Amino acid sequence: MVADAIHSFSDVVSTIAVMIGLNMAKKPADDDHPYGHEKMEPVVAKILAIILLVTAILIGYNGIQRILSGNYEGPGAIALYAAVISIVVKEWMFRYTLKGSQKIESAALLADAWHHRSDAFSSIGTLIGIGGARLGYKILDPVASLIVCVLIVKVSLEIFKKSVNQLVDYAGDTDTIQKIRDDIMEVEGVITVNRLRTRVHANMLFVDVDVAVAGTLSVKEGHDIAEEIHLKVENGGYKVKHCMVHIDPYHGVEPK
Repeated sequence: MVADAIHSFSDVVSTIAVMIGLNMAKKPADDDHPYGHEKMEPVVAKILAIILLVTAILIGYNGIQRILSGNYEGPGAIALYAAVISIVVKEWMFRYTLKGSQKIESAALLADAWHHRSDAFSSIGTLIGIGGARLGYKILDPVASLIVCVLIVKVSLEIFKKSVNQLVDYAGDTDTIQKIRDDIMEVEGVITVNRLRTRVHANMLFVDVDVAVAGTLSVKEGHDIAEEIHLKVENGGYKVKHCMVHIDPYHGVEPK
Protein backbone atom coordinates (compact mmCIF):
# COMPACT_ATOMS: atom_id res chain seq x y z
CA MET A 1 0.00 0.00 0.00
CA VAL A 2 2.92 2.33 0.80
CA ALA A 3 4.45 1.50 -2.59
CA ASP A 4 1.17 2.25 -4.34
CA ALA A 5 0.80 5.47 -2.34
CA ILE A 6 4.25 6.61 -3.51
CA HIS A 7 3.27 5.64 -7.04
CA SER A 8 0.10 7.72 -6.71
CA PHE A 9 2.12 10.67 -5.44
CA SER A 10 4.35 10.33 -8.50
CA ASP A 11 1.18 10.72 -10.60
CA VAL A 12 0.46 14.05 -8.93
CA VAL A 13 4.03 15.14 -9.60
CA SER A 14 3.83 13.98 -13.23
CA THR A 15 0.57 15.85 -13.84
CA ILE A 16 2.01 19.03 -12.31
CA ALA A 17 5.13 18.59 -14.45
CA VAL A 18 3.01 18.16 -17.58
CA MET A 19 1.04 21.32 -16.71
CA ILE A 20 4.25 23.30 -16.18
CA GLY A 21 5.73 21.92 -19.39
CA LEU A 22 2.61 22.74 -21.42
CA ASN A 23 2.50 26.28 -19.99
CA MET A 24 6.18 26.92 -20.77
CA ALA A 25 5.87 25.34 -24.22
CA LYS A 26 3.12 27.82 -25.15
CA LYS A 27 5.44 30.80 -24.79
CA PRO A 28 6.02 32.54 -28.14
CA ALA A 29 9.40 32.54 -29.89
CA ASP A 30 11.86 35.22 -28.81
CA ASP A 31 15.41 36.31 -29.67
CA ASP A 32 16.96 33.59 -27.49
CA HIS A 33 14.51 30.89 -28.66
CA PRO A 34 13.70 31.66 -32.32
CA TYR A 35 12.17 28.19 -32.83
CA GLY A 36 9.84 28.50 -29.84
CA HIS A 37 9.74 26.88 -26.41
CA GLU A 38 7.98 23.59 -27.25
CA LYS A 39 10.97 21.50 -26.18
CA MET A 40 10.48 22.59 -22.57
CA GLU A 41 7.76 19.93 -22.38
CA PRO A 42 10.09 16.95 -23.06
CA VAL A 43 12.77 18.50 -20.81
CA VAL A 44 10.29 18.42 -17.90
CA ALA A 45 9.19 14.91 -18.90
CA LYS A 46 12.80 13.71 -18.87
CA ILE A 47 13.34 15.00 -15.33
CA LEU A 48 10.06 13.37 -14.31
CA ALA A 49 11.15 10.02 -15.78
CA ILE A 50 14.35 10.06 -13.71
CA ILE A 51 12.38 10.84 -10.53
CA LEU A 52 9.98 7.97 -11.26
CA LEU A 53 12.87 5.56 -11.88
CA VAL A 54 14.56 6.44 -8.57
CA THR A 55 11.20 6.01 -6.81
CA ALA A 56 10.77 2.56 -8.38
CA ILE A 57 14.26 1.46 -7.32
CA LEU A 58 13.60 2.48 -3.70
CA ILE A 59 10.25 0.66 -3.67
CA GLY A 60 11.81 -2.47 -5.18
CA TYR A 61 14.73 -2.39 -2.74
CA ASN A 62 12.37 -2.16 0.24
CA GLY A 63 10.24 -5.05 -1.07
CA ILE A 64 13.26 -7.31 -1.62
CA GLN A 65 14.60 -6.50 1.85
CA ARG A 66 11.29 -7.51 3.45
CA ILE A 67 11.17 -10.78 1.49
CA LEU A 68 14.77 -11.72 2.36
CA SER A 69 14.35 -10.82 6.04
CA GLY A 70 11.03 -12.65 6.31
CA ASN A 71 9.57 -9.61 8.06
CA TYR A 72 6.01 -9.72 6.79
CA GLU A 73 3.46 -7.44 8.39
CA GLY A 74 -0.23 -8.05 7.86
CA PRO A 75 -1.90 -4.87 6.56
CA GLY A 76 -5.01 -3.56 8.30
CA ALA A 77 -8.51 -3.45 6.83
CA ILE A 78 -8.13 0.26 6.07
CA ALA A 79 -5.42 -0.59 3.53
CA LEU A 80 -7.92 -2.79 1.68
CA TYR A 81 -10.49 0.02 1.53
CA ALA A 82 -7.81 2.49 0.44
CA ALA A 83 -6.80 0.22 -2.45
CA VAL A 84 -10.41 0.04 -3.69
CA ILE A 85 -10.79 3.82 -3.48
CA SER A 86 -7.45 4.21 -5.28
CA ILE A 87 -8.64 2.08 -8.22
CA VAL A 88 -11.87 4.08 -8.59
CA VAL A 89 -10.14 7.47 -8.33
CA LYS A 90 -7.37 6.57 -10.77
CA GLU A 91 -9.85 5.31 -13.36
CA TRP A 92 -11.77 8.59 -13.02
CA MET A 93 -8.49 10.53 -13.42
CA PHE A 94 -7.76 8.56 -16.59
CA ARG A 95 -11.12 9.42 -18.15
CA TYR A 96 -10.94 13.09 -17.10
CA THR A 97 -7.36 13.55 -18.35
CA LEU A 98 -8.13 11.69 -21.60
CA LYS A 99 -11.02 14.07 -22.27
CA GLY A 100 -8.76 17.06 -21.62
CA SER A 101 -6.02 15.74 -23.92
CA GLN A 102 -8.51 15.30 -26.74
CA LYS A 103 -9.86 18.81 -26.21
CA ILE A 104 -6.48 20.57 -26.47
CA GLU A 105 -4.79 17.93 -28.68
CA SER A 106 -1.90 17.37 -26.29
CA ALA A 107 0.23 14.26 -26.70
CA ALA A 108 1.82 14.85 -23.28
CA LEU A 109 -1.55 15.00 -21.56
CA LEU A 110 -2.66 11.89 -23.46
CA ALA A 111 0.41 10.04 -22.18
CA ASP A 112 -0.38 11.25 -18.67
CA ALA A 113 -3.93 9.92 -19.03
CA TRP A 114 -2.67 6.43 -19.90
CA HIS A 115 -0.24 6.75 -17.00
CA HIS A 116 -3.29 7.04 -14.73
CA ARG A 117 -4.83 3.96 -16.37
CA SER A 118 -1.65 1.94 -15.73
CA ASP A 119 -1.79 3.13 -12.12
CA ALA A 120 -5.31 1.78 -11.80
CA PHE A 121 -4.02 -1.61 -12.92
CA SER A 122 -1.14 -1.43 -10.43
CA SER A 123 -3.65 -0.66 -7.67
CA ILE A 124 -5.53 -3.82 -8.62
CA GLY A 125 -2.27 -5.71 -8.01
CA THR A 126 -1.94 -3.91 -4.68
CA LEU A 127 -5.50 -4.92 -3.76
CA ILE A 128 -4.69 -8.56 -4.51
CA GLY A 129 -1.50 -8.35 -2.44
CA ILE A 130 -3.25 -6.77 0.55
CA GLY A 131 -6.19 -9.16 0.31
CA GLY A 132 -3.86 -12.17 0.16
CA ALA A 133 -1.83 -10.89 3.11
CA ARG A 134 -5.00 -10.50 5.20
CA LEU A 135 -5.98 -14.07 4.32
CA GLY A 136 -2.69 -15.31 5.71
CA TYR A 137 -0.38 -15.13 2.71
CA LYS A 138 1.61 -12.19 4.09
CA ILE A 139 4.40 -12.53 1.52
CA LEU A 140 1.96 -11.30 -1.12
CA ASP A 141 2.20 -7.76 0.29
CA PRO A 142 5.94 -7.22 -0.46
CA VAL A 143 5.53 -9.20 -3.70
CA ALA A 144 2.81 -6.73 -4.76
CA SER A 145 5.23 -3.85 -4.04
CA LEU A 146 7.72 -5.46 -6.44
CA ILE A 147 5.01 -5.64 -9.11
CA VAL A 148 4.30 -1.94 -8.60
CA CYS A 149 8.05 -1.31 -8.84
CA VAL A 150 8.21 -3.03 -12.25
CA LEU A 151 5.23 -1.03 -13.52
CA ILE A 152 6.81 2.27 -12.46
CA VAL A 153 10.11 1.31 -14.11
CA LYS A 154 8.25 0.51 -17.34
CA VAL A 155 6.40 3.85 -17.31
CA SER A 156 9.54 5.83 -16.45
CA LEU A 157 11.54 4.24 -19.28
CA GLU A 158 8.72 4.90 -21.76
CA ILE A 159 8.51 8.56 -20.71
CA PHE A 160 12.31 8.89 -20.87
CA LYS A 161 12.53 7.33 -24.34
CA LYS A 162 9.76 9.54 -25.70
CA SER A 163 11.29 12.70 -24.22
CA VAL A 164 14.71 11.83 -25.69
CA ASN A 165 13.16 11.31 -29.14
CA GLN A 166 11.53 14.73 -28.87
CA LEU A 167 14.90 16.34 -28.10
CA VAL A 168 17.21 14.67 -30.66
CA ASP A 169 15.39 15.47 -33.92
CA TYR A 170 13.84 12.01 -34.20
CA ALA A 171 11.93 11.49 -37.46
CA GLY A 172 8.12 11.52 -37.55
CA ASP A 173 6.26 8.22 -37.84
CA THR A 174 6.20 6.44 -41.21
CA ASP A 175 2.44 6.84 -41.82
CA THR A 176 2.55 10.60 -41.24
CA ILE A 177 5.53 11.01 -43.58
CA GLN A 178 3.77 9.04 -46.32
CA LYS A 179 0.58 11.11 -45.95
CA ILE A 180 2.57 14.34 -46.19
CA ARG A 181 4.31 13.02 -49.31
CA ASP A 182 0.96 12.11 -50.87
CA ASP A 183 -0.43 15.58 -50.11
CA ILE A 184 2.58 17.23 -51.74
CA MET A 185 2.25 15.11 -54.88
CA GLU A 186 -1.35 16.33 -55.26
CA VAL A 187 -0.16 19.93 -55.69
CA GLU A 188 -0.37 20.97 -59.34
CA GLY A 189 3.06 21.48 -60.88
CA VAL A 190 4.93 19.04 -58.60
CA ILE A 191 6.61 16.35 -60.70
CA THR A 192 8.30 14.42 -57.90
CA VAL A 193 9.51 14.74 -54.31
CA ASN A 194 13.30 14.61 -54.33
CA ARG A 195 13.71 14.59 -50.56
CA LEU A 196 11.40 14.73 -47.54
CA ARG A 197 12.73 15.04 -44.00
CA THR A 198 10.86 15.44 -40.73
CA ARG A 199 12.00 15.99 -37.16
CA VAL A 200 10.01 15.80 -33.95
CA HIS A 201 9.99 19.09 -32.04
CA ALA A 202 8.32 18.28 -28.69
CA ASN A 203 4.79 17.31 -29.83
CA MET A 204 5.15 19.16 -33.14
CA LEU A 205 6.91 18.45 -36.44
CA PHE A 206 9.34 20.37 -38.62
CA VAL A 207 9.21 19.38 -42.30
CA ASP A 208 11.89 20.03 -44.96
CA VAL A 209 11.01 19.04 -48.52
CA ASP A 210 12.71 19.35 -51.91
CA VAL A 211 10.35 19.04 -54.86
CA ALA A 212 11.09 18.99 -58.57
CA VAL A 213 9.08 21.16 -61.00
CA ALA A 214 9.39 21.96 -64.67
CA GLY A 215 12.57 23.87 -65.34
CA THR A 216 10.77 26.26 -67.66
CA LEU A 217 8.62 27.75 -64.88
CA SER A 218 9.18 31.36 -63.83
CA VAL A 219 10.46 32.26 -60.37
CA LYS A 220 6.96 33.41 -59.41
CA GLU A 221 5.35 30.18 -60.61
CA GLY A 222 7.85 28.14 -58.63
CA HIS A 223 7.27 30.32 -55.59
CA ASP A 224 3.49 29.87 -55.86
CA ILE A 225 3.91 26.08 -55.92
CA ALA A 226 6.20 26.22 -52.87
CA GLU A 227 3.71 28.42 -51.01
CA GLU A 228 0.84 26.03 -51.77
CA ILE A 229 2.88 23.08 -50.48
CA HIS A 230 3.86 25.06 -47.40
CA LEU A 231 0.28 25.91 -46.48
CA LYS A 232 -1.10 22.46 -47.34
CA VAL A 233 1.39 20.65 -45.09
CA GLU A 234 1.09 23.10 -42.18
CA ASN A 235 -2.73 23.01 -42.33
CA GLY A 236 -3.01 19.29 -43.03
CA GLY A 237 -3.65 18.23 -39.44
CA TYR A 238 -0.16 16.80 -38.87
CA LYS A 239 0.76 19.30 -36.10
CA VAL A 240 3.51 20.76 -38.28
CA LYS A 241 5.16 23.81 -36.73
CA HIS A 242 6.92 24.81 -39.94
CA CYS A 243 7.35 23.42 -43.45
CA MET A 244 10.38 24.53 -45.47
CA VAL A 245 10.05 23.98 -49.23
CA HIS A 246 12.92 24.00 -51.74
CA ILE A 247 12.20 24.02 -55.47
CA ASP A 248 14.45 22.02 -57.83
CA PRO A 249 14.30 22.01 -61.66
CA TYR A 250 13.31 18.58 -62.97
CA HIS A 251 16.13 16.99 -64.96
CA GLY A 252 14.34 13.93 -66.34
CA VAL A 253 11.70 13.64 -69.04
CA GLU A 254 8.89 15.83 -67.87
CA PRO A 255 5.46 14.10 -67.84
CA LYS A 256 2.80 15.52 -70.11
